Amino acid sequence: MSAIFIAVEGLDGSGGTTQTRLLAEWFRARGHNEVATTSEPSTGPVGRFIRTVLDPNHEASVVGDSVLPFLFAGDRRDHLDREVIPSLQRGAAVITDRYYHSSLAYQSLAIGLPAVAALNERFRPPDVTIFLDLEPEESLARILARGATLERFEALDRLRAIYEAYEAVLVHCRARGEHIVRIDARGTIEEVHKRVLAAVEATMESMA
Repeated sequence: MSAIFIAVEGLDGSGGTTQTRLLAEWFRARGHNEVATTSEPSTGPVGRFIRTVLDPNHEASVVGDSVLPFLFAGDRRDHLDREVIPSLQRGAAVITDRYYHSSLAYQSLAIGLPAVAALNERFRPPDVTIFLDLEPEESLARILARGATLERFEALDRLRAIYEAYEAVLVHCRARGEHIVRIDARGTIEEVHKRVLAAVEATMESMA
């Protein structure tokens, strides 16, 4: 099987981490030579620092929202060079839980979509982006059900603003020729997984 680069996107609580894991298991079951799952912020040095910035209880959280787009772009460059591109060159299926679409949505609230897009325009686009579509109210309910400490963007008003920002991001990226599939993230994990698989299989057929 040839290499494929898949990004899974959506609001916090939309199921991206779970669907990334299930998709990787599906690829492995099909006998793909190498399957790499990753996420952003990455596990690299810049990504680890970003995670401290997003934690409201950490002293690094004083970093302003207008700085985040630059941190994420730096982490993304490192992430691609260190992990994603080498894996694709080996013929891997690479699935990332969040990519630059998240930056375009989240950070556009601070500096505007054109500015964030300019920081990310040279990064490799995915072969397909799966956007897990979930209303902000349901997203927050799932976040609260996890019982974890809320991060920087996990409040209803922010989630509503980010959801609206994602709408503009999808239009922007599709205009650039990107392949984006919007998936209803409601229902059981298995139901959503089937929708994701249908989108991925269709993409693989078009790439064959």
